[in-house]
Amino acid sequence: MRFERPSTGDVVAGVSVALVAIPQSLAYAQLAGMPAQYGLFASALPSLLAAAFVSSRYLQTGPVALTSLLTFGALSTLADPFSEKYIALAALLAILVGLFRVFLGLVRLGGVAYLLSEPVLTGFTAGAAILIISSQLPKVFDVSPDEGGVLENALAALSAPGDWSWPAIGISAGVAVIVVAGRRVHNLFPGVLVAVVASLLLGKAMGYNGSIVGELEGGFLSLGFDFAWGSTADLLVPAFAIALVGFAEPSSIARTFAAEERLPWNANREMLSQGVANLAAGISGAFPVGGSFSRSSLNRLAGATSPWSGAITGAFVLLALPFTPLLEELPNAVLGTVVIVAVVKLVKLRELFAIVSHSFPQGIVALGTLGATLMFAPRVERGVLAGIGLAIGVHLYRELTVSIASERDGDVLTVSPKGVLWFATVPQIDSLIRAELAAHPDLDEIVVDLGGVGRLDYTGAAALARLIEELSATHLDVYVSNIPPGGSQAAGIHLPTPKDDHRDRP
Repeated sequence: MRFERPSTGDVVAGVSVALVAIPQSLAYAQLAGMPAQYGLFASALPSLLAAAFVSSRYLQTGPVALTSLLTFGALSTLADPFSEKYIALAALLAILVGLFRVFLGLVRLGGVAYLLSEPVLTGFTAGAAILIISSQLPKVFDVSPDEGGVLENALAALSAPGDWSWPAIGISAGVAVIVVAGRRVHNLFPGVLVAVVASLLLGKAMGYNGSIVGELEGGFLSLGFDFAWGSTADLLVPAFAIALVGFAEPSSIARTFAAEERLPWNANREMLSQGVANLAAGISGAFPVGGSFSRSSLNRLAGATSPWSGAITGAFVLLALPFTPLLEELPNAVLGTVVIVAVVKLVKLRELFAIVSHSFPQGIVALGTLGATLMFAPRVERGVLAGIGLAIGVHLYRELTVSIASERDGDVLTVSPKGVLWFATVPQIDSLIRAELAAHPDLDEIVVDLGGVGRLDYTGAAALARLIEELSATHLDVYVSNIPPGGSQAAGIHLPTPKDDHRDRP
């Protein structure tokens, strides 16, 4: 953090974000399988400490939907959500995520945020958003299906209108209208806060008897350093997945703002800040955290001028903890709707269709990642791994495949490959040339036109030179044209070109 005094804009922005973060944190804690109170723990100290290391002046750290879903996926198969064991595992998971990110930041590997391809990220975030929305639908209708999986519970809730609570549905609809319409009124309109206050007042006035948040302990934050280290082995892979996948969102936010305002951005510092935030979440007894797009956008619009705004947000939430019992009678339908409204924009169907229309193989990666994320729920990190596997498979397919056009002009055959030329793809050129020679024995000259080759590496040049040598031994003149810059010369391999003198045939 730059240690100048916070501006008035920082104070206004920090408090504004905190007022939105408090109800959102309660909702994201439940999404993560944690008691609502722990969402506030994940908003206080992590935001406060991350501000000392951030690269972006606008990034707001705390509970976010995607990381909460990843947390639930990692822990729900190891312990019952909301149980003491589950809470202990969540704190350990946050510590491990923090350690991974701090390490990556210190060794200057923050650039790993760029390793996940756009199709994988688009497919995963869409699948995760569908799961998040599905997980909140029972809250919106105030029903408690027990079908097992997230999608199954959502379908059970939708197919049982006789069990729906119409007061809960009415409150949910009102919350959605306030939040969405508030954005149209003004970007700084505190829609979430207004919706929460209105729901509390309306619930008391109408004697709402549906499910509510319930007991919130209040009091100040207590720190703990006694973790369930015996479960470390079970959490290493999920922690690493969260460290990488969960960093994609804050890095994207920070890069976007930096580009728009032509400000510098440092991926390593951001990775370090997110690592410190997760370590703070762990010792607070909370769960893994990340950067919030909606709260970061609000922070920027509210006039933040430095990382002080994030520290002020954390400090405000910290001071508000003793007053959180005021939210105990908040209907769960409100929290469910807040989450749905926040994540529905992550289902980017237009981007999915664009990927499919522009590149069918990459479309397979995006749609395959989406499908795998849904199929592996709640272990959604496996969806990312499946997407990475698909991306590697598509890359290998493209690397192993070249399209080759051929044209005869008298006794001259011109072969024009397109793609990547290396030792594994040169045999395809060999096969085509030998087929043409068998069909047209009168051919005397062969020209291999590399104008459509995107890359010719050493192995490709060596394999091509060997092929030319074999063909030349059969009394053919073989030349290569339009060699890519550095294709053979940099490797020290000579490929004959049409400018070379004809060989003396034996």
